[in-house]
Amino acid sequence: MLVSDEVRPFLDHLRQNLNYSYQTIRAYRSDLSHFSAEIATKAGISSIDEMDQRFGGQQLRSYLAGLYDSHERSSICRKLAAIRSFLRYLQAKHLIKRDVGALVPSPKAKKALPKFLKIEETFTLLESPDLTCLLGLRDRAILEVLYGCGLRVSEASGLLAVDLDLDRGWVRVFGKGSKERYVPLGGPAKNAIANYLQHRKERGEAISDSSPVFTNYRGTRLSTRSIARMLEKYLKKTGCSTEISPHGMRHSFATHLLLGGADLRAIQEMLGHSSLSTTQCYTHIDFDSLIEEYGKAHPLTKTRGRNDR
Repeated sequence: MLVSDEVRPFLDHLRQNLNYSYQTIRAYRSDLSHFSAEIATKAGISSIDEMDQRFGGQQLRSYLAGLYDSHERSSICRKLAAIRSFLRYLQAKHLIKRDVGALVPSPKAKKALPKFLKIEETFTLLESPDLTCLLGLRDRAILEVLYGCGLRVSEASGLLAVDLDLDRGWVRVFGKGSKERYVPLGGPAKNAIANYLQHRKERGEAISDSSPVFTNYRGTRLSTRSIARMLEKYLKKTGCSTEISPHGMRHSFATHLLLGGADLRAIQEMLGHSSLSTTQCYTHIDFDSLIEEYGKAHPLTKTRGRNDR
């Protein structure tokens, strides 16, 4: 049996039994496809029996070492996580005897602070779509949801009409691992969605509970890639100096809430983070912003150079 033959059953196991998200499954599929091809080509290990007999810590370290020139450390960490999980699966099925993945430590990933927009940049961006056409109404609604609710781009893309409660101002979101949470819809986001959906109805479109909230010109669900391209278009249109992805709108949401005095645990709930430590990265952003504002505004920092001469 080839190593690659066990990848699909492993991914099915993650999806059906462990409720892994679609994005993680897709990433693991790519990681394990690359891994199985590389060890077959460079180490001559293509079958499960060969892996059981010849694949050890040295082979795994050699594979990972070959990735450093072409991959970010975060990608290498994810690939190692996929391989470790796959090897544990093979061991649980008694296809291999050793858990080689436990022998190799994870590389230390660089901790980069999230990129986010300034509040003034955000308002300019939100007001940039043309509200006289359906496309502009849709884009305004998407931008308002990304920023006003802090949704992941996949969560925004996956919204259905039944997930919206515009009367009470809530949206139901299915996040990583299909975990359900409810996030408040601010007034601007609620109004933008209502205007967009009303315009679709006036054009004769029937919107049922199962209808996607955000659609393309064919009337089908708008993809995450299309949302990213849309955001890039408006960033260029407004001349924004900060380059961000749709996830940057989520970072902006969390950062601006924290700057406004929101409780960190409330932000954690709205973002759908399972651990508070994940949310705490925004406290570092807050501190850096505080230092920057101090340096620009405090009189001592403005006169210190002259007085110290």
